[in-house]
Amino acid sequence: MKAMILAAGLGSRMRPLTDVTPKPLLKVGGIPLIVWHIEKLAHQGFRDIVINIAHLGYQIPEALGDGSSWGVKIVYSDEQEEGGLESAGGIVKALPLLGDETFLVVNGDVFTDYDFQDNRHLADGVLAHLILVPNPEHNPEGDFALDSNLVVDNKQYTFSGIGYYSPKLFEGVPYGKSALAPLLRAAMKEGKVTGELYEGEWLDIGTPERLERLNTELMNRY
Repeated sequence: MKAMILAAGLGSRMRPLTDVTPKPLLKVGGIPLIVWHIEKLAHQGFRDIVINIAHLGYQIPEALGDGSSWGVKIVYSDEQEEGGLESAGGIVKALPLLGDETFLVVNGDVFTDYDFQDNRHLADGVLAHLILVPNPEHNPEGDFALDSNLVVDNKQYTFSGIGYYSPKLFEGVPYGKSALAPLLRAAMKEGKVTGELYEGEWLDIGTPERLERLNTELMNRY
């Protein structure tokens, strides 16, 4: 299975740090945030990783290279000219690199100990499998809900930014900027999105304050 790390966001809420550094390269415990993902993906059997880049995106290939340092192959989906295509738009542009099978997508700005699964299979007719988490302070109402193993368009839990997708979810989506949530909601109405609740460590590193809090926590932990 291939994996995609979404790393093209502006990181506006993380300013001024992201005025000079793309958010995925900000350091967590002395290591760039995106490297935590790459190391975990490599450890769990992934060998092909796609990373989309936009804001200060040239810095990411300079820092990571072709992935050989971690025993993986990294290819880049370059959105610098477009200025970022949002989540669904970024995935659509990267589809030729992701192939015809189910693939994993993870937001580059989350920190988690979730175990990525390189053998996750979607049930017949299912277009996506989402990992939901208990609501953090900054998103108290949540995004989606679980009805048994189906994800439904109610507010209960927070979408973690980790999901397994069929390329069929993106069929007919035109090239250009587009968000992922409307696609998922349309598929939910047809009962084609499954999910699970993950209650382990998960943090959205969206602001300098959250980044500082995580670094302090990791310093105390280790």
